[in-house]
Amino acid sequence: MNSPVETLFNLIDHTAEILEEELDCTYLEAIAETGENLFHEDILQPELSEVTKKRLKKQYVELNFESYTSEDIRKGLQLAILKGMKQNIQSNHQMTPDSIGIFMSYLVGKFLVNKDKFTLLDPAVGTGNLITTILNQLPFKKVSSVGVEIDDLLLKLAYVGANLQKHPIELFNQDSLDPLFIDPVDAVVCDLPIGYYPNDVRALDYQLCAEKGHTFAHHLFIEQSVKHTKPGGYLFFIIPNGLFESEQSNKLHPFLKEHANIQAIIQLPESLFRNENSAKSILVLQKQEPELKAPREILLAKLPSLSNQTAMENMMNQMNAWFNENK
Repeated sequence: MNSPVETLFNLIDHTAEILEEELDCTYLEAIAETGENLFHEDILQPELSEVTKKRLKKQYVELNFESYTSEDIRKGLQLAILKGMKQNIQSNHQMTPDSIGIFMSYLVGKFLVNKDKFTLLDPAVGTGNLITTILNQLPFKKVSSVGVEIDDLLLKLAYVGANLQKHPIELFNQDSLDPLFIDPVDAVVCDLPIGYYPNDVRALDYQLCAEKGHTFAHHLFIEQSVKHTKPGGYLFFIIPNGLFESEQSNKLHPFLKEHANIQAIIQLPESLFRNENSAKSILVLQKQEPELKAPREILLAKLPSLSNQTAMENMMNQMNAWFNENK
């Protein structure tokens, strides 16, 4: 017997394949279309033949959608999106692994433990997988969320996913490094897009603009995020391990010293990544405000393999001890 996630994936997959063929679109576009149908409980594509509409309706009706949890829906949708991304690989079409999203949720919950209600921004929201993972893991918090994404297809998938999981996320389709008309938030989460930012003119607006050539986009995302965080708010970034040793890091160090306190740097297990060069860490910052003191010691940790339960439990105990002392 299939698990709820497999059942949902199979439905999304089968109906997306039908729509892909009938609408002559990509599989990822077809996922967005079938997601819209599921949400509206209707067939929204007028160009489909009556036979196809009946086939789709039969599959949708057989699935009692209301009986599935938000997390089942997120995972089922995620599996279909991953299948679509493998078919049409683009550098900007990558999804944050589940294990990292769940660990980020733990950190957000720990650092914002005293806030029952807060605002959350993801300036590189992509398909919305990271932000919805966090929202699903923190069901007792009232979170007002905002996502920004330049790729309109990824944003449509984020919109469909948010609707199906009943998360009211405000989504903006724009370059995140252009001016954002968003009120400052309590927390930012971001799997930083790594690489050079092609718009040298826009980069001039930033303190972290490179002296010559293109500026690192991930540096500009950090600066933009700090700008849009309330004083005392927290920022959670997935960063490349070499962030502080890179060729443009000479500007990053003084910028962070001026605007934020580093709270934690947690190295993620290398087994999660293709190779050592693509390995990443989580950087946690707190935006400075008057009277705010830096932590007595920064939480520095290297996560063991997630399959090593004993080592993982030891690490979580050490982290919890740090939170008890510093928070």
